[in-house]
Amino acid sequence: MEFQLKSKFSPTGDQPQAIDRLVRGLKSGYQHQTLLGVTGSGKTFTMANVIQQLQKPTLIISHNKTLAAQLASEFKEFFPNNAVNYFVSYYDYYQPEAYVPQRDLYIEKETQINEEIDRLRHASTNALLTRKDVIIVASVSCIYGLGSPTDYEAMKITITEGESRKRDKLLRQLTDLQYTRNDLDFYRGNFRVRGDTLDIFPIESKDEVIRVQFYGDKIEKVRIVDYLTGQEINKTINQEINIFPAKHFVTPEEKLKSALGKIREELQARLAELKKKNLLVEAQRLEQRTNYDLEMIEHTGYCNGIENYSRFITSRETGEPPATLLDYYPDDFLLFIDESHMTVPQINGMYNGDRARKQTLVDFGFRLPSAMDNRPLKFKEFESHINQAVYVSATPAAWEYRQSGVKTLSRAEPRGGKVPVGNLIKEVVDLADLKKVIDDPKSAVSQQVIRPTGLIEPAIEIRKTKAQLLDLIKEIEKTVKKKQRVLVTTLTKRLAEEIAEYLHDQKIKVAYLHSEVQTLDRLDILRDLRLGKFDVLVGINLLREGLDLPEVSLVAILDADKEGFLRSETSLIQTMGRASRHLEGRVIMYADNITGSMKRAMAEVERRRVIQTAYNKKHSITPKTIIKAIREDLRFKNEDLKIDRLKDYRNIPQDEIKHLLSDLESQMKLAADNLEFEKAAAIRDQVKILKKRK
Repeated sequence: MEFQLKSKFSPTGDQPQAIDRLVRGLKSGYQHQTLLGVTGSGKTFTMANVIQQLQKPTLIISHNKTLAAQLASEFKEFFPNNAVNYFVSYYDYYQPEAYVPQRDLYIEKETQINEEIDRLRHASTNALLTRKDVIIVASVSCIYGLGSPTDYEAMKITITEGESRKRDKLLRQLTDLQYTRNDLDFYRGNFRVRGDTLDIFPIESKDEVIRVQFYGDKIEKVRIVDYLTGQEINKTINQEINIFPAKHFVTPEEKLKSALGKIREELQARLAELKKKNLLVEAQRLEQRTNYDLEMIEHTGYCNGIENYSRFITSRETGEPPATLLDYYPDDFLLFIDESHMTVPQINGMYNGDRARKQTLVDFGFRLPSAMDNRPLKFKEFESHINQAVYVSATPAAWEYRQSGVKTLSRAEPRGGKVPVGNLIKEVVDLADLKKVIDDPKSAVSQQVIRPTGLIEPAIEIRKTKAQLLDLIKEIEKTVKKKQRVLVTTLTKRLAEEIAEYLHDQKIKVAYLHSEVQTLDRLDILRDLRLGKFDVLVGINLLREGLDLPEVSLVAILDADKEGFLRSETSLIQTMGRASRHLEGRVIMYADNITGSMKRAMAEVERRRVIQTAYNKKHSITPKTIIKAIREDLRFKNEDLKIDRLKDYRNIPQDEIKHLLSDLESQMKLAADNLEFEKAAAIRDQVKILKKRK
């Protein structure tokens, strides 16, 4: 099938030229391109149009689960007839295996797997191996080891109506694929037998079951039926049905025997090494743990932590990168990295953190040295997988620009204060060259700064820090009189709380927001700000993705001249953007000096304003404030979680806890099915409290 984009809208503003430049660049063979797209300009729609025109399997990487879920939902709306899948870490809770030598503390791996996300991961790999019209929205978990796509595909079972096949042999094959026979509690990854009828619940399926009817040793009928009703959904006469393994870490039996032999060889070599160093406790620990795992693999084909033996199971050499989701794609796939200024550094940082933890486990006999090769990709390895990539952000970093042909410079960054000694060297963009590149229609950099609403970037004003709080109060009062909202950003949690308290004493309706405020409480605060229960929100970092507040017309940045992460060029531009959804949007930066970051941020915002204003004038567009409904479900109601019942959970009768736990776990699974991860996590926390009580 081909990609078929469905939308009642057509590209407008900067979207047509951005789409044309990206498509032309991709067709010309550009490996790296950058899309500079401001907030609210419709970058997702631009990506969808590029996919429609290129007709290539596509991977979109986002730096967190929530944003990835939002993108997946949007792309499903754009491509309802194609395979749009969601691939993130399937853990609701993940405590990695670790050892703390200073305290002689071993922390066992503890996980809570989200079954729905596990299903979606299998649906992703299944789609990639069976069709071309595939879009997968993934988090950075896509660079972690997944098991060999060659073995995964080689072990699939193909069932065709009318073929001769012994039923018992088919059952054994299903067991080899890690499917479990279960005639009573039938669910995903199981099969059941009723007379001459075999029902298989594919691991990637939500509610469709494969029903195979035998007549002797012949497959008489193959049907797709509904899991609950048993009603036929689709006839499959003269068609093949593929059943893929229930685990990504699977391997053919011959290959597995060879792998077990190599694991034993490494074990003996490592034991000799430890004993030579007189590390007898470590040697005994390693021998006991590894032999247990080997016995489990021999008898069941699987063990907890089997990924630690993946180097042998997938026949890799020492140091060779693991197979990941990227290996399931064909060579000519298209890659988008969303919010690239955040996602690229996250990809870059995964390997070192993982290696440090595993090195300790190996040194103290908890794992074989080969476990080090169960890891995420190094950044260079990730780059080697890139066929053609588009980096998408409102504030692309120097790395993305350099990949797209823009000159960069090295600049000294102070480590703190104004001390010039011991500066860090930072890569920055050559702004003069960037302007030339953007103006060149054949370049690998596209920009999308025109919003469909006609809104322009906020006006910026710099004021001295002397009596800044009194000045801020006057500006707040002016803004509140117009029934508009204010964001105030500070550098520290303590200062955010103190300013919020001071404003409250001045009879201003205010709240503060920082990392220690619970996620669900943040949602309440943001909703209350929009409703007018608060007029001012004070915080440290108010630029996080998804902070969509059309009522905000003023953003005040305190201590704007304190160079650092929170006052870098990228952070300042992102923070200023919070006022770009209102017609009267403006920014006040309180500073006694104009830093390099301030200067570059203001220059970029002014450049966008000029372009946006000229476009509006040329096309007679009158900017309008975004009108956005306030979602009632921004924070689900207390009764949905039965929070009122749990406030004093110690008084809940013992016989009531079991029923309450069952009720909450059902709600948690439902929330996860609907990709409402914050809600699911909140319910999980309540479940943990009750289980302790139990």
